[in-house]
Amino acid sequence: MIDPNKPVYLKLRDSIAASILDGRYGDGDMLPSVRALAADEGANPLTVAKAYQTFQDDGLVMVKRGVGMFVADGASRKLRDMMRADFLDNVWPPVAAHMRRIGIEIEDLAALDA
Repeated sequence: MIDPNKPVYLKLRDSIAASILDGRYGDGDMLPSVRALAADEGANPLTVAKAYQTFQDDGLVMVKRGVGMFVADGASRKLRDMMRADFLDNVWPPVAAHMRRIGIEIEDLAALDA
């Protein structure tokens, strides 16, 4: 679910993260330039730069001056681990509580996948 109150740079970060996790950008692949991504997303280049900076801060991308920005080695694994931990710590507890409240069991969910 998309949070309409989420800052644009975090929405961009989520989109880029999904592209990495889905394999659109693999470890070592070059990411679109700030200007190119801003044009594609209809966003301000400074907003895109802020989203990219969060990936740099987390060690998920590396910058080669004059060349571009690249997905760091091991970034997809590290990103998956970070997102998994966030899900288990922050997303799952209220979902599990809601499931208990309305009587949904894990088996009910498993049956949906079958």
